[in-house]
Amino acid sequence: MFDFSAETTRNSLERSLRNLGVGYLDIIKVHDIEFAPNLEYVFTQTLPVLQEAIIEGKVKYLGVTGYPVSILQQAVESTPIKIHVVLSYCRNTLIDDSLSEIIPSLQKKGVGVISATATAMGLLSNAGPPDWHPATNEIKMVCREAAKYCKELNVELGKLAVYHSLKKDGVAMHVVGMNTMDLLNSNLNIVYNGITAHEKRVLEHVKEKFFSRLRKGHWEGLELKRYNEITAAEDS
Repeated sequence: MFDFSAETTRNSLERSLRNLGVGYLDIIKVHDIEFAPNLEYVFTQTLPVLQEAIIEGKVKYLGVTGYPVSILQQAVESTPIKIHVVLSYCRNTLIDDSLSEIIPSLQKKGVGVISATATAMGLLSNAGPPDWHPATNEIKMVCREAAKYCKELNVELGKLAVYHSLKKDGVAMHVVGMNTMDLLNSNLNIVYNGITAHEKRVLEHVKEKFFSRLRKGHWEGLELKRYNEITAAEDS
């Protein structure tokens, strides 16, 4: 369960410093802020502890993460405590480009933008997502069809997804998960060499033939609803 209280935040910070064996952290991020009771709770409980840590020299920069892009923007604009970095995931992809909506306002405030999981946690890959993936059945079906098409043409959908995400202006850093050397080399090749003409044609085709059909490319609210149902059941 999520706990954004001041005491837990302080204990978590101190534990991280001990576990890492360091005297300070370059960046500390409050994870998945949409799961807090409300943003005001984060503003009054969580962020003041971390601001104090910055003053004490235990942290250099403060960030927040979350799935809804609106809550990231709201956090930056509403708290008097300076937020230096936001991390958004699955919102700069072939099926959901909503990160673009908040980048200009974040840049005006000098906030760095980190974009994570270009493959939408495996949806946009030939192998497909893990069983626990929270996306709707419609999204999963369309992504399966796109992956099947890519396989038939000997193209990796995940490579197209990473290429698409890396081209986004205004993103300071991309976080890409890799568990093999082949994936590492593939991603480095995309960074330095881009993709082939054949892969570019396939990319345009999957966008037009498959992803343009999606009524909604995100699953915002679904995980929060399940979380609230679980916590309500435990409290009853």
